[in-house]
Amino acid sequence: MTKTAKCLAVLTAAWFATAAHAQSFPTGVVKVTAPYSSGAGPAVFMRVLADRLSKNWGQQMIVESKPGASGFIAIGEVKNAAPDGYNLVAMANSHVAINPALYGAKLPYDPVKDFVPVAMVFRTPFFITVSTSGRYQTVPALIAAAKANPGKISFGSSYVGSPSHLGAEEFQYLTGTRMIHVPFKDQSQMYVQIANGDLVWAFSTLGSALPLIRAGRIKLIAIGAKERLKTQGDVPTVAEAGGPDLVVDSWIGLLAPRGTPPEIVRAINAGVNRALGDPEVLDRLKTFGFEAAVVTPEQFAEVIRTDQMKYADIVRRTGATAD
Repeated sequence: MTKTAKCLAVLTAAWFATAAHAQSFPTGVVKVTAPYSSGAGPAVFMRVLADRLSKNWGQQMIVESKPGASGFIAIGEVKNAAPDGYNLVAMANSHVAINPALYGAKLPYDPVKDFVPVAMVFRTPFFITVSTSGRYQTVPALIAAAKANPGKISFGSSYVGSPSHLGAEEFQYLTGTRMIHVPFKDQSQMYVQIANGDLVWAFSTLGSALPLIRAGRIKLIAIGAKERLKTQGDVPTVAEAGGPDLVVDSWIGLLAPRGTPPEIVRAINAGVNRALGDPEVLDRLKTFGFEAAVVTPEQFAEVIRTDQMKYADIVRRTGATAD
């Protein structure tokens, strides 16, 4: 056998071995590391998805919450994990598109070079959230107060570089206002401070704000979208409410360490997409105000490329920083 023939035989054997492994995947526990507190909407729903996948696969999928440092802790852990499909990280547009624009060369990971897109999970819009007993119950009132008190009206975000942070930066840019940014490590604490009147407002997802909305302590006064959410039809868009025309949204997806075999990536993608079609999973999505995002790995990669350009432009226009 020639040297070329031997190399071809080795490559062919390796391909068949990988393909066979993909067909039987998974054969053990799959871990998803999530950069969110355990009570936050994304982490709660990831556990719903993991439960469905565990049943479909006959193998356990677990979700481990590791919040903090703008997602760097969770992302760094998976970045250095084995590229075998058993170590995944839940990332949002903030981690793969906003952080590169904000941190530049200081970012401790490269979302393109260090990771491979596996599957999107859901999309969700953000709402302007205030205390039900607060002074500012409408968008015009909030804008007027910010203009009358430069640098004194506070807004929160789940972390520096989050969609809630960039959304508020764009809101200030479009309204000609200047407010105080208060980032939080734990989203639940941000909502408690809004409810108590210690923080004026924040862009938030329905899923994360839901407990205090149901308790009647905070309320949604506008949605950062082009149209109203069907399940929250009484909440106007920011533009309808008298504010600027802007879209503030997020998506969550699963990524794996670069080098994960394409066959394994496709196997996980197929499993996630199947789970997202389950009626019980869809019902939970609606509860959180989330919309299932069923795409291929290639389509997911394109979403990432598009969002990186979008947020680079927003950071440039608004002058937002990671400080």
